[in-house]
Amino acid sequence: MMYNLLQYLLHLPVGLVWLIFLVENAMITCGVLLLGRYFYKGGYTAREWGICAITNILNTVVTYGGFWLWKQGGIKVSMEGSWRVLVDFVLLFVAMDLLMYVFHIVIHKTFLYKVVHQLHHEAVDPKPIDLFVLHPVETMGFGSLWLLLLVVYGFNIYAIIIYLVVNVIFGLAGHLGVEPLPAKVRQWPLVKYLGTSTFHHDHHRDIQHNFGFYTSVWDRLFNTYR
Repeated sequence: MMYNLLQYLLHLPVGLVWLIFLVENAMITCGVLLLGRYFYKGGYTAREWGICAITNILNTVVTYGGFWLWKQGGIKVSMEGSWRVLVDFVLLFVAMDLLMYVFHIVIHKTFLYKVVHQLHHEAVDPKPIDLFVLHPVETMGFGSLWLLLLVVYGFNIYAIIIYLVVNVIFGLAGHLGVEPLPAKVRQWPLVKYLGTSTFHHDHHRDIQHNFGFYTSVWDRLFNTYR
């Protein structure tokens, strides 16, 4: 199925492919904001909507960049459904968590914080749209890490899709502004090491700690956990 879809995209005009990817990213954003309405009932400013729109355009650039690299042979993916789906998903999840932790530390501990990342941290109490309120350099930075990883290793296409869904879920959870998981659940053996809403909310309130995205593992290892 995925092979046929990719082959179909290959035969479409470039402009139409760009439009498809833009609509895809817009639908993801709308889904995040609609789900977020269950937790956040307030409105958003025109400035936030404007930055969100720019982020969507840049995410479309990253999406097309990945497609173009695959078309040129720079990114290779496997299409079969097998045990590799789970293994590749775990590899993607862990590798991106580490890369984004390092990138996050760099933009916090250098001049890049004031120039780039401070925009995102204007939200002391994050809300769903803040997932997309990012400086363009930050959006492209995260996107470049993602594409670099895909160039380095040929992941399974279904693992990539599962990872992208999980990435959006964690992104939304980190910017809900409330914690949907009961305290008891957050102490379960595996859940306690995940980047919950509380974990990322605490980062917005204390910018010296909790730099992880999907897990708190790297923060615990490098003494940045709170």
